[in-house]
Amino acid sequence: MSAVVVVGAGPVGLTAALTLSRRGVPVTVLEQGDTLATESRASTFHPPTLAMLADLGTLEPLLARGIIASTFQYRARGGGEIATLDLGVLAADTPYPFRVQCEQSKLTPILLSALPAHAGVRFGYRVDSLYPSEEGVIVHTSRGPVLADWVIAADGAHSTVRRTLGAGFDGSTYPERFLVASVAEDLTAVLPGIAPINYVFDPEEWLVLLRTPEHWRVLLPTPADTRDDDELARLPARLDAVADLGRPWRVLHASLYQVHQRVTESFRLGRVLLAGDAAHVNNPLGGMGMNSGIHDAVQLADALAGVLDGGPESELDMVAVRRRTVAVEHVQRASHDNWQRLRSQDDGYHQQLRALAADPAAARAYLRRACLLDSLENQP
Repeated sequence: MSAVVVVGAGPVGLTAALTLSRRGVPVTVLEQGDTLATESRASTFHPPTLAMLADLGTLEPLLARGIIASTFQYRARGGGEIATLDLGVLAADTPYPFRVQCEQSKLTPILLSALPAHAGVRFGYRVDSLYPSEEGVIVHTSRGPVLADWVIAADGAHSTVRRTLGAGFDGSTYPERFLVASVAEDLTAVLPGIAPINYVFDPEEWLVLLRTPEHWRVLLPTPADTRDDDELARLPARLDAVADLGRPWRVLHASLYQVHQRVTESFRLGRVLLAGDAAHVNNPLGGMGMNSGIHDAVQLADALAGVLDGGPESELDMVAVRRRTVAVEHVQRASHDNWQRLRSQDDGYHQQLRALAADPAAARAYLRRACLLDSLENQP
């Protein structure tokens, strides 16, 4: 028997496993894939996440692979900069007053290599179902049953664990899909003055431009009821409208996906804990999904380690409630507000952003929320 089974070897699952193993808890990670996932997916790490990774001894290799972004920018489509916010105003709040731009696929090997030898990671173990028993939790996998005292489900938005337990996943789906294209272009040369992270306002076609170590990513809204092939076919023209290079953009990869705002009713169901996308999903504007998932993993795993060390389960319950509150009141609210503002034509809001950038105290308060510092410190 493993004291804890973690389902999913993404950044959330591996963070939970590393947090537990650092507390001396026997842990086994079950991953349905044969290797770690290589998709780019999330690419922004906020200051409190960097602090957690530092505590786990995994920050330095991430910094070596990523790009430090001290500023991010709001821009008007075709109209240039609206406001640039400098995360340096957070210097008194965090030792990491910046974001790091780096794909999550670069973090997971770092987390995996940091796990001690006694923490087992089993690839090719698809979890089909799980059931509580007198001995603990029986996890049925494609390679046979695994018995655990506790389970942490970090198996994504389509979580088998959550569905097996019959837990709801209430919320809504956005009226548009998001198209993400990775491009081999130096956008600083064609869009002078842009920051590593840029949110571009436009009621018809807002967009996001993000720099990562090897390329830039362009995020565009896309109708919900069109064929993927048709949307990918018109991508070159849409990129030309962002910046005319005088030649076709070099597109490395492009994909479309639906975007949801959903949350399960409880992050603790008996001896099973839900974390990250298995517990809550939101739109990616503001880069809060992976970050809040890593925060789930650290706080839930740390509380669970306390229970296994003889502490009261009431503390674990409080953490589970707190993490759900953060998901709803901080992450979902902020990411949805970001979506609404990008689609706005309100010049009054643009003036507010300019005033915000010019006022260090106001910028600090705003950035504490945007970077999830408040979600960790101002908790019930």
